[in-house]
Amino acid sequence: MVTKALKSEYQTLVETIQQHNYSYHVLDKPTISDYEFDLLFQKLLDLEMKFPELKTESSPSHRVGSKPLDEFKKVKRKIPMLSLSNSYNSEDIIEFDKKIKRELLSEIAVEYFCELKFDGLAIELVYLDGVLDQALTRGDGLEGEDVTLNIKTIPSVPLKLQGKAPKRIEVRGEVLMFKKDFLALNKLQFENGEDPFANPRNAAAGSVRQLDSRITASRKLRFFAYSVGESEGFEFESQADLETKLKSFGFAVSEHYTLAKSANDIVNFYLKIEAQRTRLDFEIDGIVIKVNSKKLQNDLGYISRTPKWATAAKYKPEEVESYIEKIDIQVGRTGALTPVAKLTPTKVGGVTVSNATLHNFDEISKKDIREHDYVLIRRAGDVIPEVVCSLPKKRSSKSKLFAPPKHCPCCNSIVVKNDSDVAYYCVNSFCSDIVKGKVRHFVSKKALNIDGLGEKTIDLFVNIGLVKKPSDLFFIQKSDLQLLDGFKEKSISNLLSSIDASKKVSFDRLLYSFGINHVGVTLAQELSNYFSNIQNLSESSQEDLLKIPRIGEKVVSSIYSWFQDKENKSELKRLLKILQVSENVTEKSSEKLNNLSFLITGTLPETREKVELIIKQNGGKLASSVSKKLCYLLVGEDPGSKLAKAEKLGVKTLTWENFLNLIK
Repeated sequence: MVTKALKSEYQTLVETIQQHNYSYHVLDKPTISDYEFDLLFQKLLDLEMKFPELKTESSPSHRVGSKPLDEFKKVKRKIPMLSLSNSYNSEDIIEFDKKIKRELLSEIAVEYFCELKFDGLAIELVYLDGVLDQALTRGDGLEGEDVTLNIKTIPSVPLKLQGKAPKRIEVRGEVLMFKKDFLALNKLQFENGEDPFANPRNAAAGSVRQLDSRITASRKLRFFAYSVGESEGFEFESQADLETKLKSFGFAVSEHYTLAKSANDIVNFYLKIEAQRTRLDFEIDGIVIKVNSKKLQNDLGYISRTPKWATAAKYKPEEVESYIEKIDIQVGRTGALTPVAKLTPTKVGGVTVSNATLHNFDEISKKDIREHDYVLIRRAGDVIPEVVCSLPKKRSSKSKLFAPPKHCPCCNSIVVKNDSDVAYYCVNSFCSDIVKGKVRHFVSKKALNIDGLGEKTIDLFVNIGLVKKPSDLFFIQKSDLQLLDGFKEKSISNLLSSIDASKKVSFDRLLYSFGINHVGVTLAQELSNYFSNIQNLSESSQEDLLKIPRIGEKVVSSIYSWFQDKENKSELKRLLKILQVSENVTEKSSEKLNNLSFLITGTLPETREKVELIIKQNGGKLASSVSKKLCYLLVGEDPGSKLAKAEKLGVKTLTWENFLNLIK
């Protein structure tokens, strides 16, 4: 009997799952683990099976994922991208094999194709006569987001299939980011004053959903193929045959797979991969088990949202108990204070962890984490150690609340909270931890690229007062280094030569080296293209900066404030006397497009690179997204979603012929 209380419980469950779906699929910011979500979803399915009258048209069980983002063109597909049922133990694998045999009315051994369950972003690639025509996200299964331009930037996605291609084929697979590339990206996010990504899956999804495909191109994404949707002129006999053919077309497919002859074979593969999981280059959250034979797949068919012939055997996230001996605070180059838990060394996922991020002080308060607490820790996305929660039942009398400090742990200066985010900041720009962070960024590979200045050397120079700001590096003398332990004649000569060589630097590298919040490598290049020299940029008003396409008020405020700061002005003046700054100049053939901004969509008679060069040579500027500030959208064949957005905002559009008339 369906009671009022049961209806209320069901509705609350539906709303909870919908919110988690939105956080995961639309915002790319999951608020619970996959394991916790799967338990909620299974509870929903159990309720609907027991009380079918509860199920409504808005039930999450009708759908896979959530609706796509509004910023991208939405495209309906003929064959939906379905999800898989999940299990978390060997017993469920054995039961899946029994269920398959019951469905087939046969006790004959069934062959299974078992492969990794990638933890990335599901993508469908549509090829017409072997040429990539469209790329869609999963969306809600029936309707996805058109992310073609972004997907084309991924090197492992074939723009044209190898060999004899079918008339039409929809190749499905996963976009993901390797762990090493994820760590490098988060390091860059931190250096740019941006929020780090929670895990590689979020980083990949966020990269694919960029409105500016150049940002996607700057991220090291990879694509692995594993299935097909609609096709014409393409056949395969088994899952193994399919992946062989996908590989022959030029796709990357997983090398980790097995053909299992029994349920025990599947279990052995499941346990083997679990043991290897932490050593893989990328994230997985389980294995996928598919009936190998295409004929048997067709015989078994589907139920609502899942194929009967496939399932996912997932791994529980490894959460281990540890003890917080102390909470330390790290001071970054921007002055931001980050709390870090110092743990009793604990093994998690094959790695001994002694430090775990606490993210920020709001997180400490929300999770009620204290010094001398017993806590659960895990490696977020199998990479970054984090504290999941405290264990209050094990809390001892030694446990104590941890409040945000009022003074910087490094220099004892006053700490203030930034109204625009959750961070606390040290206000002393001469704080040695801040100076060390600034100098490390200044000499980094994408900035001035000074060899021989490692972290320990920089710390030494700052600690002894030899370097108080980045420009001091250029005034270091041989005699200063000869007095220091560990500096021999050759190492001194190499370091001074490297410092001297770095005096020749491009405008964009110098700009990036300043470490202005929100100014990464890409934006530094765009600003150097927009302004003729760094002096012009430094003297720009906020109104001037707001005219630049793509950057908003928050970024403008950060750039403007940096150049208005008295100490920064003094440092810039000093650097410009020392350095030879080369401007990022494109030789102009005319000024016919002066002060006009352009964005390109669709295919033009000339390559995009050549068209962009023509625009620059005639004095024009390149925008990276459609906005009211954009002067012209140059439209080629098969334009993307930018055209609709431009028309909506009233931005002028140009055909190729119109454009040529402008520069005649």
